[in-house]
Amino acid sequence: MAEQTHVLFVEDDDVIREATQLALERDGFAVTAMPDGLSGLEAFRADRPDIALLDVMVPGLDGVSLCRRIRDESTVPVIMLSARADSIDVVLGLEAGADDYVTKPFDGAVLVARIRAVLRRFGHAAGARAASGAAEADGAVLTFGDLEIDTEGMEVRRAGAPVALTPTEMRLLLEFSTAPGTVLSRDKLLERVWDYGWGGDTRVVDVHVQRLRAKIGQDRIETVRGFGYKLKG
Repeated sequence: MAEQTHVLFVEDDDVIREATQLALERDGFAVTAMPDGLSGLEAFRADRPDIALLDVMVPGLDGVSLCRRIRDESTVPVIMLSARADSIDVVLGLEAGADDYVTKPFDGAVLVARIRAVLRRFGHAAGARAASGAAEADGAVLTFGDLEIDTEGMEVRRAGAPVALTPTEMRLLLEFSTAPGTVLSRDKLLERVWDYGWGGDTRVVDVHVQRLRAKIGQDRIETVRGFGYKLKG
């Protein structure tokens, strides 16, 4: 990477925190590691990291609550770390605004790959427009009813009012907008938006679609049972 990426890592287990910090630093990341949610929030506000890794179960301020606090102030990417893949905390973390999650125990190489995939969506390794593949014409504005998507300025308006989307939500919307009326499966969206080259947890897609609907209109994205989702033209 041309510039060192700053990672905020919040984890209360000393062994996991120290080992993961060393592994990330070996891969070229600058890491601020904190043992609890309150110190993590202070570090976030002081350092403004490029990405946050938050363990769900940390003392003081749990990871889900910390994610909400971060999301209130920033669109910085957030990855939740959970000890159980089937935990309700995974969904709660995604609903709080997390972009992805990794199940513990995790392989260091897998964690780094997920971090880099999330950062690509945020323009650290490639521009959001190039990554999305949406609307090649400069200044193109796509219109769907009262929804306007400026694919050059990466801005969205609904009935003339600006809509604040996280970069992951924006990339998801761009995928839908390139093929309105076409059903996109959850697996296809995982591949295109989350850069999963393998089967992942489709809850990530479902929760992000719910969040996107809440912002652009509940009826704008239609569920096609057994197949996936499509954007109404």
